[in-house]
Amino acid sequence: MKQHQIMSLGEVLWDLFPDRECFGGAPANFACHAAILGGEVALVSAVGDDRYGRQAIQILSGFGIDASLLQVIPGAGTGTVGVVLDEVGRPTFTIHAGSAWDRISWNEELKSRVTKVDAVYFGTLGQRSEVSRNTIRRCVEAARTAGVPRVLDINLRRPFFDSAMIRESIQLASILKLSDDELSEVCNAFGICSTTHPNVILRELVDAQDLDLVIMTRGARGAVLATPNEVIEQSGIPTVVIDTVGAGDSFTAAFLLGLLRGESHPQNLFTACTVAAAVCSQSGAVPNKPDISQSLK
Repeated sequence: MKQHQIMSLGEVLWDLFPDRECFGGAPANFACHAAILGGEVALVSAVGDDRYGRQAIQILSGFGIDASLLQVIPGAGTGTVGVVLDEVGRPTFTIHAGSAWDRISWNEELKSRVTKVDAVYFGTLGQRSEVSRNTIRRCVEAARTAGVPRVLDINLRRPFFDSAMIRESIQLASILKLSDDELSEVCNAFGICSTTHPNVILRELVDAQDLDLVIMTRGARGAVLATPNEVIEQSGIPTVVIDTVGAGDSFTAAFLLGLLRGESHPQNLFTACTVAAAVCSQSGAVPNKPDISQSLK
């Protein structure tokens, strides 16, 4: 089976729970899950010259991720986020300022490599600073010019987004992934009536923004996919939830790889929901490789 090449753009950070520290950041989580599931992944981000940064590089390399595009920023700390879970495992985040991933710079290596991959993944949080935003958008624009699929996981975290960022990011993407919690903000950004049935909204986004497809996760209720021709729903996969951190990232990784491999949309949605359910049943955003492998059997 061909190993599809994927470039993931954005933040690398550590989630600081009350009782533990966990490697994280949506693009990093996505990269790990895509590598677990057989992708050949390069991560574009930045870390500090500190303990968290060195550990991040070790973890990424351990998953077989190409960390050669990871920039080490002198004088800046590796990103950290305070995480508190509610009674059903849903996280609340406090994202600390002044992180290395706010300073991802453009270079000739990025320019050369981004046009040669099979897909590019990016989000909105990684764009909160002007420096990283410009770099990420230059990468995505280069990918668009080269005809490379561009997956946007909008990953909205207050206060690091506004309607303009949502609009501009979606306009660069060919595939949009969002959660049902984020749908109202997307509606606000485009002036869409948020009381309209979600499936109708997703079809409207596909048509109006010239997207190949939109996928919306719905927590325990599964996911729904809209293309220019159809809407497909997948019910949730039963699981015992420990926490939901990283579930959406694993979903997107599984779905994108299935798409690149030519899987049908119904099968792809089922597989992605199965992977996400397995992640919810464990603590932390990135489980061990055998745990994910078991979820697909």
